[in-house]
Amino acid sequence: MAPPLLTLSDIHLSFGGTPLLEGASLSVMPGDRLCLVGRNGSGKSTLLKIAAGTVQSDKGERIVQSGVTMRYLPQEPDLSGFEDTLSYVLAGLAPGDDPHRATTLLNALGLDGTEHPSRLSGGEARRAALARVLAPEPDILLLDEPTNHLDLPAIEWLESELGRLRSALVLISHDRRFLSNLTRATIWLDRSATRRLEQGFAAFEDWRDAFLEQEETERHKLDRKIVAELDWVRHGVSGRRKRNMGRMRALQQLKVGRSEQRKVAGNVNLVVSEAETSSKLIAEAKAVSKSFGDLTVLREVSVKVLRGDRLGIVGANGAGKTTLLKILTGELQPDSGSIRLGENIALVTLDQRRETLDPEMTLQYALSGGSDKVTLNGQPRHVMSYMKDFLFAPEQARTPLRVLSGGERGRLMLARALAKPSNVLVLDEPTNDLDLETLDLLQEMLADYPGTVLLVSHDRDFLDRVCTSVLASEGDGRWNTYAGGYSDMVAQRGAGVQARAAAKAEKSAAEKTEAAPPRMAAKRKLSFKEKHALETLPKRIKELQAEIAKHQAAMNDPQLFSRDPAKFEAASKGLERAGADLSAAEDQWLELEMLREELENG
Repeated sequence: MAPPLLTLSDIHLSFGGTPLLEGASLSVMPGDRLCLVGRNGSGKSTLLKIAAGTVQSDKGERIVQSGVTMRYLPQEPDLSGFEDTLSYVLAGLAPGDDPHRATTLLNALGLDGTEHPSRLSGGEARRAALARVLAPEPDILLLDEPTNHLDLPAIEWLESELGRLRSALVLISHDRRFLSNLTRATIWLDRSATRRLEQGFAAFEDWRDAFLEQEETERHKLDRKIVAELDWVRHGVSGRRKRNMGRMRALQQLKVGRSEQRKVAGNVNLVVSEAETSSKLIAEAKAVSKSFGDLTVLREVSVKVLRGDRLGIVGANGAGKTTLLKILTGELQPDSGSIRLGENIALVTLDQRRETLDPEMTLQYALSGGSDKVTLNGQPRHVMSYMKDFLFAPEQARTPLRVLSGGERGRLMLARALAKPSNVLVLDEPTNDLDLETLDLLQEMLADYPGTVLLVSHDRDFLDRVCTSVLASEGDGRWNTYAGGYSDMVAQRGAGVQARAAAKAEKSAAEKTEAAPPRMAAKRKLSFKEKHALETLPKRIKELQAEIAKHQAAMNDPQLFSRDPAKFEAASKGLERAGADLSAAEDQWLELEMLREELENG
């Protein structure tokens, strides 16, 4: 069996307080596909830096096999000192590496090599850094959040590129789909130590939950043993106590061991402040168009958003996602077409522009505006208690925002947004820098949220978990709505989101094909079940309306409750049930009717 390419053993590292790493280990074999997972702040990035040789541990051993080549992608790549992106990528090549591959990768990632580093966006800098580490095709690739700031086409391209490489991979990412598709083993960094699962990320969460459940069982057994031993100490006779000092010492060791057990860090407690119910209609856009100079991002787009919808908006960078979001919320007016907004809309936006907060502002001030209270659902709450819900320690209250990590800034923005009363949540890339556990809780909160959610995200798994429909860019300013999440959209349209250049090339090819003899194209049609529902739902709606009228008439009798409480209760429950059924039937009919119109006009 071949020796490991890279070995970290018994790694210890402290930054003054609680040890960050305590006996951590990592072994990378040829062809390994590893993901490194753990809570924000658990030390994942630090362990990867130790593996890359950029950080020295306090104790432990790092062994790299002779001749092994390695490349490391940090979370924040530094391109300073280079004239353009091509020179930056070429500087990462070793003698004998193919310089043409650098140009090929840059082009595949949407760059031409002439871009000046000072004028790059976060996404463009990340693309250049990816080209730099991929170009040499090293023996080991260490990638820290490689999908950050990338759009969906770039993420899917990167996934494909990494899948074909022979390099061993060690990945840190919050993108579940990315990790599940690429990894074959998992390193869990938990409470300063590492545990390895010889399966990819898809199996990790069930394994982790089973481990924590077993750990809790063992902790409970230890607690019971301590109680039993304490009872023996209190009630045993003096002579027996003297003859069993060994048992006394064992009890003391049990208590010390129990006190030193480090529990898993708590979960973020997500509670959203709710406003009054909005109108049934949230927003309706009819044939809206919007251009910026010669670039048309919206071309006669029509979409209706109803109360309770979870609408995902997906597309490549520059497709117009944020523009569409601003039009649907009334922040921006279209060049043509109409936009109608509903009544009683209480809108809260969580966007990715975290730099809008003063970096010198303290954490407490950012949450409470200088007060020591935060109001949630009309009830005052001490800001320290609210900070604890989002895993901030009391001593961080006066911490300036500039020293917070990316994950901490993400939790802060969540805390600020969820404290405001709302019935419409607008989430623009909410998953950036959040760990997997916080993403789980955010998804559960959105599932229970009674209002409407408008979501822009490049996280395919999060879109699948949250959305009931997806509005996708088809290129050239055209947008279409698909029922379900991102995977449902891919199944319906036969492809994921394309880069703008690819979409433009596809449109050009389609226009050339128009001159050829016409062919019958495969076209989405209503299923038998959908057709049957469209035909039968109007009758069902009328029946429910009649049932509601019947129950309402019975309850209009002022003497009914005193005369026959059981009948009153039955009428009340019947009215509530019929009302819910009517709302569901109307929603289903409206959705199917819109689908029918779209298919007939498409």
